[in-house]
Amino acid sequence: MTDRKSFLLKAVGACLSALSLAACSVLLPKAGSESFYFNSFDQARQAIESLVPMKSTVHDLAALNLDPSHQPNTVLLSFSDISKKFLSSGVLTKEELGPGVAACLSARDACRGWELNIAKIEKKRTGTFFQDFINYRRRTETTGWRFNALILIVDDVVVYKSWGGQPEVNEIDNQKNPLGPFQDIGPAIITTH
Repeated sequence: MTDRKSFLLKAVGACLSALSLAACSVLLPKAGSESFYFNSFDQARQAIESLVPMKSTVHDLAALNLDPSHQPNTVLLSFSDISKKFLSSGVLTKEELGPGVAACLSARDACRGWELNIAKIEKKRTGTFFQDFINYRRRTETTGWRFNALILIVDDVVVYKSWGGQPEVNEIDNQKNPLGPFQDIGPAIITTH
């Protein structure tokens, strides 16, 4: 009976050791944000570029998945928000801003804006599980893309569009704490006394 228990304990120990070695990177945290309607920066850019100022309507925006019901991170801009955005510097006059912006500012409260922020970002911790777990060394890779656009609308007609963003995000964050889990104890002691 003791030989059987000993064998089982050794087998379980061997399995756990093999699992911990094989699954080290699997145990590290991952996070991300997902774009529901666009798979790439270029796909979002093409949707914005397909809009024709003074012709495209809010129905066209909905068909392209560019409206607030399809894009949850859309900021709805009031007339005062739009005025601040374009006139706060005082360098350009209303007419120098272009026909779409001028039409929007002339329409006053009939003008509204949508500021779209679309992204597909993945954050993945890489390296060894044990060093990450004890807070000795953490390495985070961030990849993906970020897209933003501004659309001005007067009486359900698009009068202005612009876009920008980061077509490719590729960032690596390396953190090394020589004291591991004890690294944050010093500041905690100093601030509590």
